[in-house]
Amino acid sequence: MVNSGEARGDGGVSSGSEGSKDSSRCSTPSLDPERRERLREKMRRRMEAGDKWFSLEFFPPRTAEGAANLLSMFDQMATGGPLFIDVTWHPAGDPGSDKETSSMMIASTAVNYCGLETVLHMTCCQHSPEEITGHLYKAKQLGIKNILALRGDPLGGQWESEEGGFDYATDLVKHIRSDFGDYFDICVAGYPTGHPEADSFEEDLRHLKEKVSAGADFIITQLFFEADTFFHFVKACSEIGITCPILPGIFPIQSYSSLRQLVKLSKLEVPQEIKDVIEPIKDNDAAICNYGIELAVSLCQELLASGLVPGLHFYTLNRKMATTTVLKRLGMWTEDPRRPLPWAISAHPKRREEDVRPIFWASRPKSYIYRTQDWNEFPNGRWGHSSSPAFGELKNYYLFYLKSRCPRQELLKMWGEELSSEESVFEVFAHYLSGEPNQHGYKVTCLPWNDEPLAAETSLMKEQLLRVNRLGILTINSQPNVNGKPSSDPIVGWGPSGGYVFQKAYLEFFTSRETVEALLQVLKKYELRVNYHIVDVKGENITNAPELQPNAVTWGIFPGREIIQPTVVDPVSFMFWKDEAFALWIEQWGKLYDEESPSRMMIQYIHDNYFLVNLVDNEFPQDNCLWQVVEDAFELLNRPAGLSREAEAP
Repeated sequence: MVNSGEARGDGGVSSGSEGSKDSSRCSTPSLDPERRERLREKMRRRMEAGDKWFSLEFFPPRTAEGAANLLSMFDQMATGGPLFIDVTWHPAGDPGSDKETSSMMIASTAVNYCGLETVLHMTCCQHSPEEITGHLYKAKQLGIKNILALRGDPLGGQWESEEGGFDYATDLVKHIRSDFGDYFDICVAGYPTGHPEADSFEEDLRHLKEKVSAGADFIITQLFFEADTFFHFVKACSEIGITCPILPGIFPIQSYSSLRQLVKLSKLEVPQEIKDVIEPIKDNDAAICNYGIELAVSLCQELLASGLVPGLHFYTLNRKMATTTVLKRLGMWTEDPRRPLPWAISAHPKRREEDVRPIFWASRPKSYIYRTQDWNEFPNGRWGHSSSPAFGELKNYYLFYLKSRCPRQELLKMWGEELSSEESVFEVFAHYLSGEPNQHGYKVTCLPWNDEPLAAETSLMKEQLLRVNRLGILTINSQPNVNGKPSSDPIVGWGPSGGYVFQKAYLEFFTSRETVEALLQVLKKYELRVNYHIVDVKGENITNAPELQPNAVTWGIFPGREIIQPTVVDPVSFMFWKDEAFALWIEQWGKLYDEESPSRMMIQYIHDNYFLVNLVDNEFPQDNCLWQVVEDAFELLNRPAGLSREAEAP
């Protein structure tokens, strides 16, 4: 047993080789082959199998709030199974900067924090070769592996050749291949009716062939309105010797204004039959959107039926409804509930072998990725034993990919305009679990430690969780015990088909000192069965973890593979997590209130006086004993003082 902070982490940041978690590592083949493949290999495999795919285009928002909303949309759209997304490049918006609204940062966030294969647009117009090289090096460092190479348009003026610069997208493709070899997969744009500045359709095709010959891997077309336009373009490309995949750009019309804007930018002519339908309803966005969906579904069905289309690329305009409706109508929106691993993966190339994480960040995977971004290697096969994993310190809880997606007023409605007692805090947790509206009629859809809806497996423990939260066991993480469920199970399944998954019951919560004292007495009866770790904000901690060894709490057995254990309870990592877990009381809840207000003081009291506890029931084949542990602790608390000394007897 360890007491008084021997397992404490100092929250420091290490860099270079010292910043890796590199102890006791073995090399286990990846469960998900796509994590190891580059985009063009994924395309080739899908084409050989006859599987159609879709991809989605987004543009960087103008505000920090817009960036947070777009990130939320990435997570939502990822559930449908896009092969990749792409992010446009806006020269006027400082696209290569570290601003949260820049193209570079939006693409990096999609890769690193949303696990999405991402293509970053990049233009060469009015950029020097040195600037472009700098952007490409930065993209590579951030884990971006794919570039859509474009000439771009001059800012507010006529196109003019720039001395020493690049005049055409072909020059950019050549530059990428010259300076970066085969690192990036390169996409280029195709124009089914010819580029508006080209002298002829044939001349534009020759330029497209030059881009492909220079090293482009695939083509995405400009939008079009009729399938025959695309068929003619594909045939012409084939005749001139272009053999790479060509993805049709699909634009579901969503409003009259968006159609006019896109037509203006693309210099396309809208067919008369479409104009005839839209003009009478141009002031009715809902009617136009419905018509646009029908039009897009019909167009996509014709394209897919031709056998000439490997996938569909959607111009979303950063809106979800129209595109997802079209994809669902086509049967291409998958929403496979099975996960490759029990936690959200990152698409950064250096993390492609990562398959083990501590369970503590299960509901805050983006924070875990942020705090381990400087590691050079990641645990593969097992976590191993380490006395000092170098977790970066989390100083900024308001980064757009870490902060709550709900605005302040919504959070106050959910968590309480006024908190009068500890019990009023208990009720917030209970309403989050129950899904029932609070006393003011608002549903609690998130907590500082859980910004997402409840995991499906929580339903297996909902009744017990509700009971203990109302008693002051404020749970922030939990999982039921599982003994050999199929990997295809829609609630607890993960990994490839044909496997079986296992879990030890786990419970993590905040609770008062009095409850902790009772728990410690009760836990003496479960010494060999239950591992525990109890810590307060100052770092005072008690654990029975043997020699601070990690404890595997999730594992899976799959055909032809070694056992995979993707989730562990690691006592050393827990001490880094506790700093973040306690800070969230203040950073995301307490700061909603005025500094001297009773509500702020109530949150501060809990932060200062409560303990963070994790419990693991090692006997996973038996019924979960953790609920009984908690029940026994409260029974002990409620006993008359004279009888409580008998609690230690078995």
